[in-house]
Amino acid sequence: MRRLGLNVILIVLILSAMSSCKTMQSEQEIRTILQSGQTVKRAEPFAQREFLPYLEGKWIGQAVAYGCYREGQAPGQIGPSKTEILEDLNIIKQHWNLIRVYNADDDTERILQVIRENSLPIKMMLGIWLEQESSPDARDSNIRNVLKGIELANQYPEIIAAINVGNETQVFWSWHKLDTAALVRYIRTVRNHTSAPVTTADDHMFWSTPESKEVADELDFIASHIYPIWNGKTLDNAITWMDDTYRRIAEMHPQKLQVLGEVGWATNYNAEKKGDGEQGTLVKGEVGLKAQERFLLELDKWIRQNKVTCFLFEAFDEPWKGGGKDTGPNEIEKNWGVFYETREPKPSFENYLTKRETKQ
Repeated sequence: MRRLGLNVILIVLILSAMSSCKTMQSEQEIRTILQSGQTVKRAEPFAQREFLPYLEGKWIGQAVAYGCYREGQAPGQIGPSKTEILEDLNIIKQHWNLIRVYNADDDTERILQVIRENSLPIKMMLGIWLEQESSPDARDSNIRNVLKGIELANQYPEIIAAINVGNETQVFWSWHKLDTAALVRYIRTVRNHTSAPVTTADDHMFWSTPESKEVADELDFIASHIYPIWNGKTLDNAITWMDDTYRRIAEMHPQKLQVLGEVGWATNYNAEKKGDGEQGTLVKGEVGLKAQERFLLELDKWIRQNKVTCFLFEAFDEPWKGGGKDTGPNEIEKNWGVFYETREPKPSFENYLTKRETKQ
């Protein structure tokens, strides 16, 4: 019996070592294939994975985008501490149980660690940021992000509900537009090495085109960005237009579940900024706290009626965006949060919560 026990232990150790070697080799093989630009085979038959935004039987489709960076912090520079992340997530869990983050990096890994270490009731749509591959360094950055995303998805399967590969890489106005073949290569790589449902997020202007079907065919579901405010809509027609746009995309891709990957209403903007397709040129509706409050209430009603997973953009204001310190506080990209950067709730969000509870 003792000899049998030792043999069993030996077999387990050998299998474990073989598994570790296979993982290491697999990562190197992935890197080599992606660096060479080789075609990545799609898994056949294509078994579409179901995106299930549930936690302990409760639907958690009213979700939020979480940018973790505070004053003086920015991606790839200085990230938040675990203490700061825990403060954020303790705020978030009071209102949402599903978050979206935008890259698989050390900051996201700390977020996942904090969720697990504190048994927080939060699931995540993990992001993998992809750049325009205008140089070998940019491609290397994309490959690193893809490999890190695969690693995190396999390390935290109980937290990661979905994986988003690339953000707004296909729409014509994207400043980091990626070749479609490269995006498909990354999507297939992630799907082939993980078990979570996989998507890519893009603007409604892309998903409404026939060209988007090539990408949609590679996905388990579609994540669309539908911003009434960026499309010149006022509060009076914002939700109606959003609903029409959502349904048009659904008709274009009838076999795919669609979630709203981003939708929101900013509380400040630079009305003087003309040109560049931004702010003073595109924004026609009222901008401010009262406007955000009304939009939140109407969006909440739409979500409840349609039961569509929707990531509100976003939880906290992010000062690093829109040019950081080089631009003023009224740059629109700094002002999408329902909480200020100080982590204090905006009056718009407080009033929304009160009115929502009154109606229920």
